[in-house]
Amino acid sequence: MSKPLKQIHLAAHFPGVNNTTVWSDPAAGSHIEFSSFAHFARTAERAKFDFLFLAEGLRLREQGGKIYDLDVVGRPDTFTVLAALAAVTEHLGLTGTINSTFNEPYEVARQFASLDHLSGGRAAWNVVTSWDAFTGENFRRGGFLPQEERYSRAKEFLATAHELFDSWHGDEILADQDTGQFLRDAKAGAFVHTGQHFDIHGRFNVPRSPQGRPVIFQAGDSEEGREFAASEADAIFSRHATLEAGRAFYTDVKSRLTKYGRTPDQLLILPAATFTLADTDAEAEELAKEVRRQQVSGATALRHLEFVWNRDLSGYDPDGPLPDIDPDVSGDHISQGRAQVRMYRDPITTAREWRELAAANNWSIRDLVIETGNRQNFIGSAETIARTVNEFVQTDASDGFILVPHITPTGLDAFADQVVPILQEKGVFRTEYEGPTLRHHLGLAHPDGSTPGPRTPDATSAHSDTGRKDRH
Repeated sequence: MSKPLKQIHLAAHFPGVNNTTVWSDPAAGSHIEFSSFAHFARTAERAKFDFLFLAEGLRLREQGGKIYDLDVVGRPDTFTVLAALAAVTEHLGLTGTINSTFNEPYEVARQFASLDHLSGGRAAWNVVTSWDAFTGENFRRGGFLPQEERYSRAKEFLATAHELFDSWHGDEILADQDTGQFLRDAKAGAFVHTGQHFDIHGRFNVPRSPQGRPVIFQAGDSEEGREFAASEADAIFSRHATLEAGRAFYTDVKSRLTKYGRTPDQLLILPAATFTLADTDAEAEELAKEVRRQQVSGATALRHLEFVWNRDLSGYDPDGPLPDIDPDVSGDHISQGRAQVRMYRDPITTAREWRELAAANNWSIRDLVIETGNRQNFIGSAETIARTVNEFVQTDASDGFILVPHITPTGLDAFADQVVPILQEKGVFRTEYEGPTLRHHLGLAHPDGSTPGPRTPDATSAHSDTGRKDRH
């Protein structure tokens, strides 16, 4: 018996805190004006994507003491953008990265519960930690948390937020206008939490939201990150770029679920993916080279090399050979706030390997950075990209992809118009949304254990008696 076809999950990432986006391209739009976010979200919804995703950085990155202006900076607050997008979309999930190191559970739970109400059950939270004291300098507790404790705090942060979400069951609001009784349960929203990181008690002031809790995403690839995702998350982002690496990651993470009493369908694995689309595969290959050189300008290549060399390399020619001096491992790092620095824990060895690669392939500095960049690219015609995406999902290298176009806000349009119809024809992607909430889109059960299904018209708020008016 043949294996049934898996349904592909697709989402869209509005980039900005990385070098994927080419903000200098004439086709690129603003990363601040709301019209950019609205266009991007409407395109994703038109294509029947599961959700839109916004990452967030808590400090402007620096290189040599100056703002790293090769990234996009100045984007508005994530919650503000997502709440505004809730008003211009009807089905699209709204996912935001919110840090668990420099926030408080009550505040974050209140914001997500509010977003879930305002969107009719479409909120999702990408739970992240902050790893460096540099970011912490923007906060009162700057850098206080040792790195080895970050997942301990994150786990308790999430558990505390869940206690707050669950302090309302959903049937407390009576709003009887004849008797003047508003609540059935006078203890609604009461909570007490005592733990290593949080000691709080009081009343949670946002009633049960349509999804009960937001969908939980997680992005860690470390051993701790994989365990955190297996125990707590509904979906995990992956950076593994090949079929082989994707399958290995997929198998590893899914195999961890049983120890937490979970089944493989309760955790989705969604790698980020860039794409280059053209009429033919050959044209797409040429376009991809052009895009990659846009993404890795000469200045970007030198800044990337500085991550390893920990020296000011601005005097080097990006189209010339790699430096013959060794990296500086003696003091503070020239780059602040960039997670890539952690990828090169042995800079001397990395520099030697890169020199050997460059010499063997006659690569310049810029060529090396382009060729060693770790990105999952789909390159080809619409038919080729659709076939490749489907192969990854059907062979358990992923459950779908979070697409990251290099141009915003219009970079998603071609994928929506050309690739999605082919996936729909193959029977592996929806032609209509199955239900109103993000949990419906992702096939995830409600926290109360119920499976996705049709929702009653008044389920966006607490259950009510017949005489209740929709003004509470």
